[in-house]
Order: sequence, then structure tokens, then C-alpha cells
Amino acid sequence: MRIDTKEYCYNVQVTVNNKDNVKWLLLHGFMGSHHDFDQIIRRLPGQVLTIDLLGFGDKMPTVAPEQFRMSNQIDDLVHILKQLDWHDIKLLGYSMGGRLALGFAISHPYLVHQLYLESATAGLKTPQERDVRCQADFQKAEQIEDNFADFVASWEKMPLFSTQQNVTVAQKKFMHEQRINQNPINVANSLRYMGTGVQKNYWPNLKTLDIPTQLIVGELDNKFIDIAQNMLTLLPNALLTITQNAGHNVHFEQPAKFVEVLHVSNKKN
Repeated sequence: MRIDTKEYCYNVQVTVNNKDNVKWLLLHGFMGSHHDFDQIIRRLPGQVLTIDLLGFGDKMPTVAPEQFRMSNQIDDLVHILKQLDWHDIKLLGYSMGGRLALGFAISHPYLVHQLYLESATAGLKTPQERDVRCQADFQKAEQIEDNFADFVASWEKMPLFSTQQNVTVAQKKFMHEQRINQNPINVANSLRYMGTGVQKNYWPNLKTLDIPTQLIVGELDNKFIDIAQNMLTLLPNALLTITQNAGHNVHFEQPAKFVEVLHVSNKKN
């Protein structure tokens, strides 16, 4: 299915699993697509909406750079939900998609019944940290435009994704092909305009975010365990699950355990 906004035509998929009155919106990570969640969408109650986020997916057309700003993408999500007449959603975001989900929930809490943040951050707290990250992201963007294949190869060797060496050969092939088939210009501009360095600092907003929130991280991802534990101290209505034998991408590395967390949290809310 395609849904047009003012600037972009989104590729979306609605999966109807049963008649339960539950609506899920799942947001993938950097260099991902709606196929990120293929292992879990059929295991969730109700209806599941997955989206190729702006500029991502298999060889998507080039997008105007400024359109990648998070505020624009939040507006697009509001438009998509309005077109589908969806509200009171269960919103799940992974990594980059988690940052987008958090921004969406803070700016449009009336649309979100429950929030799930997988390996996500509320941003960087100081201008100095953001400047350093921006410089690093801009360097990565230049590398992407110079030689995308080399960038993907180096990305896959990052310690953050080392645990993905433990998945099946088929899973490794899927993940690599999903990355390498992206439009490099879009990937680069996503870093420039929606990277963590340019993202708004959402940490001060957490204490007023009353939406029931489930934080999910892998036990082998120490950096994001620390981030999630800090977020947990500020969020007034949150739980944290640390999933065994998983790194950064919990839903990909341990889909059954990930779905179990969603089911338990769903029954509580």
C-alpha cells in the first residue's frame, strides 16, 4: 500500500492478525525497512502497521535532504495515521526508529496508548556532545557517498552489531542485502538531518511523559543498557526488560523473547 504526504509517497503494510482491537505501529532502524519486523508481525494481536521510513527501503527515490528532519517525519506519521483513521496506537521503535517514536510520543501523546523503545536514546544532553556526534555523522555521510559498499562493510563490523554474527546464514544475508540495497544519498542525508547529533535533547521531556513505556535492550549491549536505566529513572510509567543472549537488535536476534515481552506488556495495558 502507498500513502502520499505532501512531499513523499510512503510504502506501508498493514497486517491483520485477528479481530483484537489493538493497533501497532513499528518503526525500523537505520538502513532498515518494513521487513525489519517480518519475524514478529504475525505474532502480535490485532493489526500491525509497518512502514519504510523516509528514504529507506529497496532502492527508494532520492529525497530532498531537509525532508529528513525529525519534525517533518513526525508530521508524516501523523498524516499516515490520519489517513488510516488510527489512534490509541501501540508505538514501537528500534534504534533510529526508537528516537523517532519517542519524539512522536512527546509531541503527539494523545495518539499513543503505549510506547515501546528498543535500544533507543533520548538524545545527547550537551551542545558539546551533539557537536562531536554531528562531526562523526557528517564524516560517515561523506564515506557513504564516496563508497557505499565499503561503508556497509565497516558498519557490519562495528562492535555494536557483533552479536549479529551469531544469527543464521539466512538472517545475515537478509540484513546485508537490506543495507546494501538502500539509496546511498538518502542514507547519507538521514545521518546529516536525523542523526543523534542533530536530534533534539529529549531527556528533560521524559519526566512528563505519562504514556506507559516499555524499554527493551539486549544484555550484551552495555551502552544501551546504561541509557535505558537512566531513562527508567526519569520516565514516570516505565518498565525495563534486559533480554538474554541479545545485543543491540533484540527483535532480530531473539524474536521469540522479544514478542514475549510485547505480549506481557500488552496484557498489562
